[in-house]
Amino acid sequence: MLRARLTLVAVIVTVAAILTTLVMAYRSVSPLVAAQVDRGLADRADVVLALLDSGAELPERPDMTEQLLLADGTVVPLTPGRNPLPVNDFDREIARAGKGSNETNVDIGDTTYGVLTHGRAGGGAVMVGQNYDEVTRVDNEFLWSTASLTVLAVVAAALISWLAIGRILRPMRRLADATQRITTTRDLSTVLPDAGRDEVGELTRNFNSMLAALRVSRAQQQRLVEDASHELRTPLTSVRGSAELLQRARGRLGPDDEAKVLTTLVQEAKALDALIAELVELATDQHTAEPATEVNLAELAEDCVQRFRRRTGRTITVRLDDPATVTAGPHALARCVDNLLDNATKYSPPDTDVELVIHRARLSVRDHGPGIDPAAQRAVFDRFYRADRTRATPGSGLGLAIVHDIVTAHGGSVFAADNPGGGAEVGFELPARG
Repeated sequence: MLRARLTLVAVIVTVAAILTTLVMAYRSVSPLVAAQVDRGLADRADVVLALLDSGAELPERPDMTEQLLLADGTVVPLTPGRNPLPVNDFDREIARAGKGSNETNVDIGDTTYGVLTHGRAGGGAVMVGQNYDEVTRVDNEFLWSTASLTVLAVVAAALISWLAIGRILRPMRRLADATQRITTTRDLSTVLPDAGRDEVGELTRNFNSMLAALRVSRAQQQRLVEDASHELRTPLTSVRGSAELLQRARGRLGPDDEAKVLTTLVQEAKALDALIAELVELATDQHTAEPATEVNLAELAEDCVQRFRRRTGRTITVRLDDPATVTAGPHALARCVDNLLDNATKYSPPDTDVELVIHRARLSVRDHGPGIDPAAQRAVFDRFYRADRTRATPGSGLGLAIVHDIVTAHGGSVFAADNPGGGAEVGFELPARG
């Protein structure tokens, strides 16, 4: 569960930060405490020496033990009722010399003492012992207090992290629920509310954009299937009728009639083949899979024109006006020019010229055919659109739709208008480089 894992990470980071802070603080404080204890022993030794010299009574401290070490090694207790402090060779040497000092830790029973031996002018030494029980108690209290505070901080961090992460992940849970619901129901109408300006909000907006694109894609697919079924019905009916006629006749048709039926079968089969090929291209968006490169629009158009001249024998002229370089898929762009030329040669009289004009990144093909009604100049780019005056002409009504899809996929636009010299002018414009 993502929420639990993120909470665990937050808790681990919190614990690591607290422990690091405590260890650094403890290491910083410990030398200060030790220095304070050392200063306390030194100050107490100075007080004892001063009181011994003045003959005044030494005030007792419950956490300290004092004794006088004579030059001959004799120990004189200065705090009655206390256990004597152990004496070592260093302490005796200081007592004999009457100068110097020595600090050490000793255990008396179950108690640890810090002992300072300080030389006394004229001989002997003063030994002062500091009971570490109080220091240990304070140290233990500090550790227990910090441990308790650490536990409370960890619990608070875990709770706050759990609630905060839950709130942060709420839009992501909505996304997960929506994707699960869409997967189960196939319903693309789900729209999630905006989740803010952070990364999760951006993810939500991208998800909504993706759903919108999927809705458009599904609608286009449904429309394509409906239009395709309608367009396929006519040639299939013709093929079926011709085939059934041949089946019923069983050789009884005259040669001319049989030739007409066979010609119809071949023509309709070719029409079906071309229609299916264009449907596959539209359905699979093959033009979007080609990588875009820099394309010299004039050179590409000239290649297409040369091919159509050889294929159709028509007169096709090319007029260039500062042609530009565009960024597009070369094969896809060539398909656009081919479709425009095919439309122009198909819908114009054989004895008329076709003209291809390029101005910068704008390419248009002009013919001298029947032209395009103003009301239909946008509709000609719709799939399967066939004007009433051209329905008798062979074709699928998909050529300009493919041009539209390719050009718009490359960030361009298409247009159709009347040719000032009669006929139609159809073309596209792409973003020019430079």
